[in-house]
Amino acid sequence: MKLVRKVLGKIYRILKGPEPTDKQITEAMIRRIRRGGGEVGNNVDFIATSIDMGEPYLIKIGNNVTLTGVKLLTHDACLFKTIGHSRVGKVHIGNDVFVGWGSIILPNVTIGSRVVIGAGTVVAKDIPDNSVAVGNPCRVIGTYDDLVTKNLEAMKKGVVVDKIPEEIMQDEEAMRKLTEAGKGYIK
Repeated sequence: MKLVRKVLGKIYRILKGPEPTDKQITEAMIRRIRRGGGEVGNNVDFIATSIDMGEPYLIKIGNNVTLTGVKLLTHDACLFKTIGHSRVGKVHIGNDVFVGWGSIILPNVTIGSRVVIGAGTVVAKDIPDNSVAVGNPCRVIGTYDDLVTKNLEAMKKGVVVDKIPEEIMQDEEAMRKLTEAGKGYIK
């Protein structure tokens, strides 16, 4: 029985083909949003992200945006069984925005440009330009400019390795530096 399962598993993997990359998934999602009347700018990445495609025409995403492990919703069906309708709302995201892992963006929200949303944040209200926002409920805790300045200063004093993770794992000196420091900056 184990051999049969093993063989069937191999056959399934061969027939299924390779898993799509994040880039392929991002490109497919962008095409679907655009075909549905939504707008998506350039240099946009969706990494393990789920986007409500029921109302793509309500989605507007600017340039240089990264969503990591995010749920983006354009509808709220909490009263559908009671009133027979779902409430819908736009989601607009500006330029130069990063949304951290596990965040949820609710309907009828605008996220400005030059914004960082921390991991696990529930975005239920508008976030102004040049902001860093975190939490549930979401709150602005600082400016994007201050976050950039703080990290550039920390890079001058800390460990910076100009390599991507796969390259670092082949470089014992780089791994040692990062491990000893316990933190640092990588490509």
